[in-house]
Amino acid sequence: MTQTTPDVAVIRMYAPREQIYAREARGMFARWRWLCVWLTQLAFYGLPWLHWNGRQAVLFDLGARKFYLWGLVLWPQDLIYLAALLIICALSLFLFTAVAGRVWCGFACPQTVYTEIFMWIERQFEGERSARMRLDRQPWGTAKVLRKGGKHLAWLLFALWTGFTFVAYFTPLHALAGSSVALALGPWETFWVLFYSVATYGNAGWMREQVCRYMCPYARFQSSMFDQDTLIVSYDARRGEPRAPLARATPASQQVGKASGSCIDCSLCVQVCPTGIDIRNGLQYDCISCAACVDACDSVMDKIGAPRGLVRFTTSRSMQPQAVQQTLAARLLRPRVLVYVALLALVTAALGWTMLHRSPLRLDVIRDRGVMARVVEDGQIENSFRLQFMHAEEQARRYRLSVHGLNGLTLLTPAELLLEPASTRSVPVTVRLAPGQGVHGANRISFRLVAVDAAGAPVQVEEKAMFFIPRS
Repeated sequence: MTQTTPDVAVIRMYAPREQIYAREARGMFARWRWLCVWLTQLAFYGLPWLHWNGRQAVLFDLGARKFYLWGLVLWPQDLIYLAALLIICALSLFLFTAVAGRVWCGFACPQTVYTEIFMWIERQFEGERSARMRLDRQPWGTAKVLRKGGKHLAWLLFALWTGFTFVAYFTPLHALAGSSVALALGPWETFWVLFYSVATYGNAGWMREQVCRYMCPYARFQSSMFDQDTLIVSYDARRGEPRAPLARATPASQQVGKASGSCIDCSLCVQVCPTGIDIRNGLQYDCISCAACVDACDSVMDKIGAPRGLVRFTTSRSMQPQAVQQTLAARLLRPRVLVYVALLALVTAALGWTMLHRSPLRLDVIRDRGVMARVVEDGQIENSFRLQFMHAEEQARRYRLSVHGLNGLTLLTPAELLLEPASTRSVPVTVRLAPGQGVHGANRISFRLVAVDAAGAPVQVEEKAMFFIPRS
């Protein structure tokens, strides 16, 4: 007796990836996209080279726990400013999405920017779309190895430069460059240069649209910020259908709009899409609103003598039958947008006001926990403190220290202090109180620090503390 094995059906949770050979798009939106590439990359690669007051203008010195932003020196205690900045970025993203969909993804997202750069490098080595497809079908030979190898070498060099620049925001650029030339990079610098390089090379060179489809959480919840008046890239099916290719013998102007719609089914909108979708199938979460399909379709409409806008930025409301065309003001002045604008303005104003009124000097008072209070000669009460100064100005300044709050307080520490530029300093302080002053237990006092030189703007800070008087 023979036993037959039943057939096994394999069910895939995800479709296997199909290689996307994106055609280069040319047009107004492509120029805007490349403008964003240039602006963002000039800022990213250029900022570490700028200097301010003899140091790197933008530097996050984690070892020294000091963060430099041009003339501003921040400490770890200033993380509230980072939180406010992240809130502003989030609200800005919500606002842009509510108004114009995924324009951030299509024009300024680092994944899009670096993918655009890597695709440009790829075209320099392997040619345009049809040439790349032919090259991949060819057997391996000298020409193919040189083209593929040259492309990947250029990718790796660009990725390494990107990783080096990223680390230069945390380690001074000139010190990092010197260590790199001498092959003396520290373990952490080496790790982060390589990690960021591999991430750039893998995301922009290999995964590309897979990052947008499966790894980016924004693609999953973006629809919650869309409404009927959000600008999205759409295909006008009423005008484009039914699709029909043009007959070679008849002029295009005599065919379009007669027996068929404006869409000639050339598939250029699909060929230029970096995520490989067909915008004619409606809005899809894969669409990053890069508008490459808009440029491609407009170029085709120009060639066949049809009006532009078969694929365009528009709203879902405008695409409905008998839709009333809204003005730009009506699309913008709607409750969702106004709420985002109000919140963004409120948080930005609060952050700006706080930064303008931020003192360049911070004082923290720490009590000596070993001895709360002690009685010394002549019946005076003595308390000990440790004062922690954080000086954010980039010039040395002299300050006068005084104590207030009770009659008969005496400060035994020297009254004047010299604080070095962008430095921290810890100073032990002894305070005495004359007999018969204050009450038993805790008495509120304050330490005051006032700038006494004319080197900069007037500075005064005051910090409260408790002076303990023991019971007799």
